[in-house]
Amino acid sequence: MTHYKLTSALLALALVGTASCSHAEEPGSGEPRPRVIETVEAHGLEVLGEFEAPGGLRGFASLAGGQQPVAVYVTPDGDHAMVGTLVNADGEDVGQPHLQRLVAKPMTERIWAQLEDSHWVADGPDDAARVVYTFSDPNCPYCNRFWEAARPWVEAGKVQLRHVMVGVIRPDSINKAAAILAAPSPEAMLARNERDFSRGGIQGVATVPQRARTQLDANQRLMHELGFQGTPGILFQDAEGVIQRRAGMPAPGDLPNVLGPR
Repeated sequence: MTHYKLTSALLALALVGTASCSHAEEPGSGEPRPRVIETVEAHGLEVLGEFEAPGGLRGFASLAGGQQPVAVYVTPDGDHAMVGTLVNADGEDVGQPHLQRLVAKPMTERIWAQLEDSHWVADGPDDAARVVYTFSDPNCPYCNRFWEAARPWVEAGKVQLRHVMVGVIRPDSINKAAAILAAPSPEAMLARNERDFSRGGIQGVATVPQRARTQLDANQRLMHELGFQGTPGILFQDAEGVIQRRAGMPAPGDLPNVLGPR
């Protein structure tokens, strides 16, 4: 079963009410849209669709912070909303399959398309069974550890890492990242930096070309948009095809979840 952790902001939203009984029409639905949904949206949730819920409640699938699927349950009077997990007598999350269908899959498709359009360097074969994106800084020791840990999967042809280059750790990080992106073979330059990491890695360019700077700025914006404040920021799809993320170097026991069977 998939579990979704509520942030403090969502906990504050756990029970929302409105004094008004007026309703707005839900596009494409025969039922009016409860006004309390407007209150929920004002607190930062993006409501994406409605689903059937038990006990006379109306269920709404939403997205928090552009990343976290969250269920909203509206009371029969339409004036109150509960945000979070609703379980049945068997302990099952009744909203989870609806969130999967209405939020998680569309969210995965959107984020995956953004990653594909970013400026990344391939590490591994194009026909690998699994693709893993990682926001990488050339001076990041944990990025280097992840690169090293992934070698058995990459060298066996099972995984292609796609390094979305950023320059955020040291003043010369952007110069090194630009040297990788602007190299005749970015793949070879990236590999050289990782192999020589303990000796300082590659030499950065003296002046960052405008094209590389634009690419790196776009990558950094995407990194922050996806909720990562540091590197590595790792994204992959699980067995159900839903995007998962790891902030930082995964624990050894977590590597098969990230990279697949060894």
